[in-house]
Amino acid sequence: MPEEKQTPQPPVITIYTDGSSRGNPGPGGYGIVLMSGQHRKDVAKGFRRTTNNRMELLGVITALEMLKIPNSNVTLYTDSKYVADAINQKWLYGWIKKGFKNVKNPDLWTRFIKIYKQHNVRFVWVKGHADNPYNNRCDQLAVAAATGENLDIDTYFEANETDNTLSL
Repeated sequence: MPEEKQTPQPPVITIYTDGSSRGNPGPGGYGIVLMSGQHRKDVAKGFRRTTNNRMELLGVITALEMLKIPNSNVTLYTDSKYVADAINQKWLYGWIKKGFKNVKNPDLWTRFIKIYKQHNVRFVWVKGHADNPYNNRCDQLAVAAATGENLDIDTYFEANETDNTLSL
């Protein structure tokens, strides 16, 4: 009998994310700690004008976009009720049905949906600024990115800043 090929199991990945904004809107950034097995990667990026919620969501999106293997099993920790509740309370599905009408950050939610569908993601809300060392590290990364030099442009936000659906 021919030997059966076993399909490799998708990796198990742990991600922590945090977003920061110095003013809302103001300069902002996100921080990510991505871990799988013995591997760990810290990532951060800053923007010259954005909001805290945009940075919370963009951190999640960026982390998921970094994953190279489809159908990865991901546990994603965030201190953002905005992000965690949108998924865990299933608000996102209602927003999709109404075409994101009157929903904040539709550009990011649309981008999120595309990457979210490619993996098995479980969202866990953690209390911010508490005793979680990985969440605290993400906060440090996000704040450093927001207060750094050579900040990127949150193009969608800056182009649509007068639209009150982007406010927070």
